[in-house]
Amino acid sequence: MLYLHDVWVNWFEGEENGYNVCYFHEWRKDDGIELLDQVPLLYITSGLYNYIENDMHDLPKELLDTIYKRAYMRKGHERSVMEYACVVTNGEDIIAIDTIGYQIPIRKSRLIPRQEQLVYDMIKKTKPQSFGFEVENYQKDYHLLSMAPEFVFGLTRKERQLKQLLMIALDQLRTSNNLEELRYWLTEWDPKQYPYIRYMDEEKVWDTLYNGVKDGWSRAHEDLCGKLIKGQPFLEKMWEVENGQAQNTSSQK
Repeated sequence: MLYLHDVWVNWFEGEENGYNVCYFHEWRKDDGIELLDQVPLLYITSGLYNYIENDMHDLPKELLDTIYKRAYMRKGHERSVMEYACVVTNGEDIIAIDTIGYQIPIRKSRLIPRQEQLVYDMIKKTKPQSFGFEVENYQKDYHLLSMAPEFVFGLTRKERQLKQLLMIALDQLRTSNNLEELRYWLTEWDPKQYPYIRYMDEEKVWDTLYNGVKDGWSRAHEDLCGKLIKGQPFLEKMWEVENGQAQNTSSQK
């Protein structure tokens, strides 16, 4: 078995989609970076890699058995065993995972560039393994709270987080399905539609609003998001965290 040593990780917990597991250039000073003293490296098929990177389902038993208690974390002088942790690659991309004792990849991290290059060098003479994973049985489902990658492609970490926040607010709007409320927010988003909005039913208003905001990110998206979350402390806190990070980044530059 291949092993990596002294691996710096920046865990993103509970992230279903790989696009929210930030690459090194988007790591922040206040992220909780940890050191893995030793971690198994697995070269796996692209189908299995996509399943691990972009979902939170049970890992193949054969894979779990292979990595069981073979990884160690270091904190100061203490070295502690990790039940199920490893670094996986399909030869094109790399991700570290830790199940924190479960059977699903609860925590995910990218590696620093130097260690990424080491991974690619280490697997040159090996072949990818499937660990019994049947790719035909797997189909990734995207939805409002788990956006398809094309809707976040090219966005910064802050923009992805704020867009996720916008989708949470829109999901609440969709759930309540209040026609007047939907019409109000569509008017906020696209005032030019006002002459037609009063003739739209709930489905039409929703489709027009969602289709308008689903692509990309702009100042208009940010303004709508800020207005939608007003009066919701939890969402407002998330908003403040991301906008605070943006200000810190600007001041550092």
